Amino acid sequence: MSDSSLAGARVLVAGGSRGIGLAIAAAFARAGARLSLCARGAEGLQHARQTLQREGAPVHVQPCDLADPAQIQSWVEAAAAALGGIDIVINNASGFGNGNDDASWQAGFEVDLMAAVRTNRAALPYLRGSTMPAILNISSINASVPTPRAAAYSTAKAAVNYYTVSLATELARERIRVNALAPGSIEFPDGLWDRRRSSEPALYEQIRAKIPFGGFGDAGDVASAAVFLCSPAARWITGQVLAVDGGQSLPA
Repeated sequence: MSDSSLAGARVLVAGGSRGIGLAIAAAFARAGARLSLCARGAEGLQHARQTLQREGAPVHVQPCDLADPAQIQSWVEAAAAALGGIDIVINNASGFGNGNDDASWQAGFEVDLMAAVRTNRAALPYLRGSTMPAILNISSINASVPTPRAAAYSTAKAAVNYYTVSLATELARERIRVNALAPGSIEFPDGLWDRRRSSEPALYEQIRAKIPFGGFGDAGDVASAAVFLCSPAARWITGQVLAVDGGQSLPA
């Protein structure tokens, strides 16, 4: 993938050390962007930086617990200093609250929703100085097609969708675009569906069979959509939630 309109863009990816987040970062690296990634694990971040540097991208990384407001503020300020500003913010982290206990609900609230709120708030002063400001929140089709197994996660992502439209409305006059991507079932190494292929094969096959395109998507499918929505090619798009799901959320 190459998009010369993103050459030199200063891009933050929260939750960017693996899976969909790393695929998004790699797609921006190939487009010539400069990157800052955060995640909880320092080892995963270093591996991600090495991967992205092979694409020729300047990369700043910083460990960050995205449930901690002070750590978010520290990362955003350090990223802006390292990159010389901020053009694009991508909120990819998730608490994956798949239970019905308080911890699952709290993880969804703090990491899926409030981490995005806090990251965007911290980045706004820098985005206001950009010529191509964009925010992209990573949601899920579970926000509109919930499952009993993931009530906390689905509810958190529904809140992310509402927040996306609300923030887009607030920032429209400043021409700061705010959109969301809603991936369907995406398979990548050591991801949820990769693990379920062996641990819960019946469920894996049941879900795979229901996807109209005939299988699971991969992280690159989400990354391609992310690059488009954050690029000047999408300059007239804001306040949208775009499903990337191979038709999975279509009516049966």
